Order: sequence, then structure tokens, then C-alpha cells
Amino acid sequence: MGCECSKLTKCCWSSDYNGSVPEDHNEDNEERSELDDLPAFREYNIETLRMATSGFSVENIVSEHGEKAPNVVYKGKLENQRRIVVKRFNRSSWPDARQFLEEARTVGQLRNHRLANLLGCCCEGDERLLVSEFMPNDTLAKHLFHCKFVSGALSFPLASSGYCSLSSCFVLGVSTPNQDTKEQSCSFIALKIFSQLNVDLLVSSGETQPMKWAMRLRVALHLAQALEYCASKGRALYHDLNAYRVVFDDEGNPRLSCFGLMKNSIDGKSYSTNLAFTPPEYLRTGRVTAESVIYSFGTLLLDLLSGKHIPPSHALDLIRDRNIQMLSDSCLEGQFANDDGTELVRLASRCLQYEPRERPNPKSLVASLIPLQKDTEVPSHELMGIQDGAAALPLSPLGEACLRMDLTAIHEILEKLGYKDDEGAATEMWTDQMQETLNSKKKGDVAFRHKDFRAATEFYSQFIAIGTMVSPTVHARRSLSYLLSDMPQEALNDALQAQAISPIWHIASYLQAAALLTMGKEDEAKAALKEASTLENKRNTNA
Repeated sequence: MGCECSKLTKCCWSSDYNGSVPEDHNEDNEERSELDDLPAFREYNIETLRMATSGFSVENIVSEHGEKAPNVVYKGKLENQRRIVVKRFNRSSWPDARQFLEEARTVGQLRNHRLANLLGCCCEGDERLLVSEFMPNDTLAKHLFHCKFVSGALSFPLASSGYCSLSSCFVLGVSTPNQDTKEQSCSFIALKIFSQLNVDLLVSSGETQPMKWAMRLRVALHLAQALEYCASKGRALYHDLNAYRVVFDDEGNPRLSCFGLMKNSIDGKSYSTNLAFTPPEYLRTGRVTAESVIYSFGTLLLDLLSGKHIPPSHALDLIRDRNIQMLSDSCLEGQFANDDGTELVRLASRCLQYEPRERPNPKSLVASLIPLQKDTEVPSHELMGIQDGAAALPLSPLGEACLRMDLTAIHEILEKLGYKDDEGAATEMWTDQMQETLNSKKKGDVAFRHKDFRAATEFYSQFIAIGTMVSPTVHARRSLSYLLSDMPQEALNDALQAQAISPIWHIASYLQAAALLTMGKEDEAKAALKEASTLENKRNTNA
């Protein structure tokens, strides 16, 4: 488990601590170093992934369709603090375990800074899961598409910040690949109806700022480079390439999800979106080819240019009529020269050629996109208007206490907090054991208050063993009691259990950091501190 330190040891990274989560000075931003840090592909057991996702908690679902999706995607965190994404397939998707493992292992050999890389898989019984790197800054669809479905009505943000509801209108040409979600990015609506209603569809909803032209070009280039890399490694096929497959890392750089390198099922469809966006040859044969991927890349170029999900056939009509202005996102006005826009339209048109052999290959795409790049010296996170993931975050008093291993201060903070964060914690039916449960908790609290941590551990363990109530605070208090009894592994286990009960509770992550520091695992502790600080900042912002 690594070198253990006494609970009295001052474990910190620098004597000139400044009250922030320290920045990583090991050149993590360099692409080669980043890839070297990735673990080799491995097989996980189902219990490891269950723990990492807090029991496949609904709160950890990140897939666009939510829990109604046939294959649900969760965010999670391994015991070593590595953040992951887990795709859990429908039980009937891959009946042949050997085929699933072979496909996953092949994709898992790929390692590139333009991909959200596959870290492993799980194949136990009927379970089929993929594990990839976690990308914290949402999808291209989230950042690019500004109009949304709200409360079941088709609504668009207006310049006056009001909404125009079209729920009573019959509208043709709508693509709604996310129709089961509560709040969904909208796709194309016939432009004729838009003009009749005199609605400016391209005003940002306020949730995200409109993506800048330079960033859109960077997205296109990075995706082309990802496809070029995959093709060079014999994985030229990518299933259902769309704006939901593009994710942004902690520095705001776009990456291509590795999940699209495998089908959703061994005999399933390669395209789940509206047929208006699928390559024409796929409609004829049902097969995906390398050229089909280029066609889908062309639809992504249209997304980037227009800020909407426009069917290729309609876009090509506008292009043939030289009506490029109608195709362009009004949010981009003044951000690019006409020649640049024309060049991107020309490239999209080549990708959308009816005959597959007339489409460019990934290498040609990269060569065409490199000269178009703008503001190359500006970091992606600045272009995106998001916080740099490598930047230092200010720590709260609890965070500072954990970093300095000031267990007395941690005790005072937990004692003052009490059970405020246990609101909504699960309680089983009232039984004859309830009084015994409450008595154990009460005795544990008294011992904890009087700093009798061995007694507190004993009484809290009795409370947990009875099992009629579930309390993250009890696990947090027992975690600290273990730390003060020089039992850091047990303390870490309790902090992880507290997080399993309450996945977004910052105190659980802070206590994980304290336990990891005591065990001498400074890199993992730093990751836990950073996550705790992020969760606490979000909590305070939403308060």
C-alpha cells in the first residue's frame, strides 16, 4: 500500500505553502508525459467499478439520454483517485464475451493525446463495461448548440431573454437524437419556419458562451488528427461520429471519445442518430466504411460552422445556392474572413460527396485544416472561457487542515458541522432495532466529542453494522477516528464509503486526501484535494 507515515507527520508538498492546491510542476501539459502516465489497458472486476461509480448511482450518470439510455455512461473514481468514465452496455449487447474482450483489448492498445483513451473493460457474467479517461468539460454538443428543449416544449432563447414556444406548431425536419432527456440540445428545424417566426436562433442560452471561431477550427483539426491516428493503427472505422462523441479535457482541449471505436452491440446499428445524417451508402448497405466516417466528419464541420445540427442535404442546397450566410452561425459575425469560411464550407462539401471514393482521407483533412488555424498561441481553456484544470484552487479551512494533517482542526470542523449534511440520508423502516441504532450513534458522538476515538470507532461500527440507517457523517467521523488511531487504510475505506453514500460530498474527498497523505501517497492525495475543492466550490456557488 506504499510507505506509511505516523499520524503526527507533517505531510505537505512545499514548505512555502500558500493556501492553494499546488500546481503540478512535472510538465503534465506535455503530451508525451501525459500519455506515459496512463496505465496499461486492464480488466476490472465489477465490484471495483461498482465502488468507483457509487453503486452505479443515478447522480453519476453523464450519458445524454440519462438512465433511459440503452447503454448508460457513468463518471466515477478509482481507489487511486483516477477519475474515469464507465460505459455499461445493455446485457444483450455483447453475448459473446470473447468477442467483446478482443474488441476492447484492440481499442485499448491505442494511446493518443487526441483521444479520450480506453483504460480497460469488465466482462463478468452478463456484464459488459468499458472504462475510459474522464473528460470534465462536457461535450461539443453542450458547448455548440444553444437552443434547448425545456419542459417538453420546443423553445428558443430570444435576444430579450424570453422564450418562443413552438410546442403547438407542426415542424418538419427535426432531428432529436436525445428525445428522452429532460433538457435536450435541439437539432435542425426548417429554416423557412424560423424566418416566418422572425426568431434569432443563435443567441446563447446563457449556460455556455458561444464557441469562438478559433476554437471551432481547433476542434475540427484535433478530430481530424484523432481520426488520422486511428486509421494509422488500423482502426479507421468510427461508429456514429457526432457532436456528442467529442469531449473536452481539463485544459479545454477537444478529444474524440474512444467509445465510438466499438459498436454499441455486436450486431447493432452503427448510427443511432436521425437517418438524415447518415452516409448514403450506409442507407443502402447497412455497412460502415472508412469513407462513411469522413461523411460524418463533414456533418460535424457543418455543426461547427452553423451552431446547429443541419441535415447535410439541406446544407448542400444552401451551398449550391451560394447562400453561405444562412449557413453560418450569427454568433460568429466578425470573427473570420469570408475566405476562411468559404474554405471550411468547401472542405465540408468534399466530405459530403455522394460517392465515397470522392471524399478526402484523414491525412488530407489534417493538411487542409492546419493553414486555417487561428490564435494558436492561446490556450484552449481561454478560448472556451473555462478554468484551466491545472490552475491552483483556493482551499477552505478544512482543505488546509487536511493538507497540513492538522487532525485536531479536522476534528473541530467535523464536530461543529454535526449532521447537517445527512439530510436525505437513507433510513430503512422503523424497527425494534432503531432505538439500539440511535443509542450506538449517540454513544459514538459522545466519545467523538470527548476525543475518545477508539470508543468512537467501536460505537460507530455498531451503528453501521445494524444497518437500519445510512449516514455519510458517521463514516466521516469513523474515518477521522481511524486516522487518529494510526489506521490510515481503514480511514481511507470509510472516506470512500462516505462518498459512495453521497457522491458529491466534498468532506468525503477531503478525508480521502488526509488518509492518502498519511499513507505517503502524495499524488493521489493531491487529486483528492483538488476534487474536494472543486465540489466545495460548486456547492457554495449553488447555495
